[in-house]
Amino acid sequence: RLPRLKAICSFGVGHDAIAVQAARARGIPVSNTPDVLNECVADLAFGLIIPVIPTLVQELGNISAEQSTLYIGALGATYAIMNFLFGPVLGSLSDRYGRRPILLASIATLGLDFLIMGFANSVWLLFLGRALSGISGATFSTANAYIADVTEPAERGKAFGMTGAAFGFGFVFGPVLGGFLGDFDPRAPFFAAAALAGLNFIYGAFVLPESLNQEDRRNFDLKRANPFGAVKHFSKLPHVSWFLACAGIFFLAHTVFPSTWSVYTEIRYDWTPRDIGLSLGLVGVGAAIVQAGLMGQALKRFGTVRTALYGILINAVSLFLFAIAGTGWIVYLIIPLNALGGVANPALNALMSTVTPKNAQGELQGASASLNSFAMIFGPILMSGALFYFTRPESSIHFAGAAFLLAAILTAVSLIPFQRGVIANRGALPDDDGTTGP
Repeated sequence: RLPRLKAICSFGVGHDAIAVQAARARGIPVSNTPDVLNECVADLAFGLIIPVIPTLVQELGNISAEQSTLYIGALGATYAIMNFLFGPVLGSLSDRYGRRPILLASIATLGLDFLIMGFANSVWLLFLGRALSGISGATFSTANAYIADVTEPAERGKAFGMTGAAFGFGFVFGPVLGGFLGDFDPRAPFFAAAALAGLNFIYGAFVLPESLNQEDRRNFDLKRANPFGAVKHFSKLPHVSWFLACAGIFFLAHTVFPSTWSVYTEIRYDWTPRDIGLSLGLVGVGAAIVQAGLMGQALKRFGTVRTALYGILINAVSLFLFAIAGTGWIVYLIIPLNALGGVANPALNALMSTVTPKNAQGELQGASASLNSFAMIFGPILMSGALFYFTRPESSIHFAGAAFLLAAILTAVSLIPFQRGVIANRGALPDDDGTTGP
C-alpha cells in the first residue's frame, strides 16, 4: 500500500507524508523526505491561473473590474454544473473499474482546458474551458476514494489532512508564480499550467498503481451514478446524511473565496495580480503548515469530532473578520487564523468515510463532490452578486465585505446538521485514541 500512497501524491491530491505516517504505523522504516513540488503539481497548475482570471475576463470583455464580477460568477457556476453532473458518475465508475483510469483521463482533460483558456479570443471560450475543467475536477472525488482505499479508518483524518496540505503547498507557489507571469502576459499562466498537467499525466501513466482490489468493486448502477440518485441514496442513511448536509452548507459558504477573492481585493484594497498572488501564497503556506504539521496533533488531542467542530467555528469567526477588514494589511493578519480552520474539512470527510462501507467510498466522495458542485453553481452567483450589489456606485449601502459576512453566517448555520450527525452516530465515530466509542 505504501507505493500506492506515494503515487497518488504525485497527482497533487496527497503527499508522501501520508505514506510516511502509514508506513510508520505498520512498523516499516521510512527515511525519504517528501518532494513537495513534484507531489503538488496539479494544485500548482490550478493555483497558477487564479490571479489572472479577472484580468483576462476584463480584457476579453472590455469591461470594468466591477462588471467582471458577474462573468466570474458565471464562470464559477459553469465549472460547478459540470462538476455536479459528473462527480457521482466518475465516482461510481471508479468503484466499478478502479481509480487509476479515471484519474489519468481527468488530468488529460485538465491540460486541454488550460490550453483552450490560454488561446481564448472571446469570453465564451473561457466558458468552454471551465466546462472541461469541471468535468476533470469531478475526479477529485476519485482521488479521495483512492486515499480511503489505502488508509485505515483511524488514519483517514490525517490522510485527508495531507490532501489539504498538498493543496496548500501547491498554492504557495502557484498563485505567486501566476501573479508574476500575469504581470507580463495574463495568458502565460495558462500555458504554464498546461505544461505541468502534461508532465503530471506522463508521470501518472508510468507510476500510478491501482488502489481498488477486484473483490472490493461493485457493479455500475446508473440510478446511483447521478447527483440526485447518489444524494437520495445517502439521504436514506441518517448516519451519513447529516454530515453531508453540513458539508453542503459549509461548501456553499466557502465559495466566497474562489468566486470573489481576486476581484474583491482589487475593488476594496486596489490589489494587483501580484498582490493577489502573494496573498494566496500566504493562504497556501497556512494550509500546508496546519494540515501537514498540525492536523495529526489536533486529531490526537481533540479527536475527529471536536477537531471538525472547532474548525467550523474558527472558519465562521475568520470569515466575519475578513468582512470587516478595512485595510489590506489586516487581511494578512486574519489569514493565519483562517488557516487554522482548515482542519474542518478533512475531519468532516474522515467522519463520513468512517461510517461508509468500502465498496461505496467512491459513491460517497462523488455525492460529496456533487454537493460541493451544487454549492458552486449557486455560490458564485450568490457571493459575486452580493459583492456587486453592495459595491455599485448607486448602492444605498456600500459594503464590500457583504459576501464574506454572508459566508460567515452560513458557516455558523452548518453547525446545526453537524451536531445532528454526531448525535445520530454515537458509538460509531472515532474518538481521541483512534478507536470507536461514545
